[in-house]
Amino acid sequence: MHAIMLKAKLHRAEVTHSVLDYEGSCAIDGEWLDLAGIREYEQIQIYNVDNGERFTTYAIRAEDGSKMISVNGAAAHKAQKGDRVIICAYAHYSEAELASHKPRMLYMAPGNVLSHTSNAIPVQVA
Repeated sequence: MHAIMLKAKLHRAEVTHSVLDYEGSCAIDGEWLDLAGIREYEQIQIYNVDNGERFTTYAIRAEDGSKMISVNGAAAHKAQKGDRVIICAYAHYSEAELASHKPRMLYMAPGNVLSHTSNAIPVQVA
């Protein structure tokens, strides 16, 4: 059996560009792609915290250190500059891989400053 699990997440990144007339995709600071383990051209899900939009696209590399999150092409209708988004990548894992699987999660502070990283989400309490 295989399970689809969270592989990587950029939590509450701020959209820096929204470019309708650009080949579709989402440009992400290359350093963040490397830290998160997201490959260029890998499918990603984007969840817009500000307007509730959820959509699928793929990652492309933005300049290292740029703090860029650019939502491009048709997806530019779903996220505008300044919107806060959660970007997730998922992968299929075998039972053997699941025993040691831990996602890579990057948490962003205002201004797209990397606040911290983690590989676990705290238990939600009532």
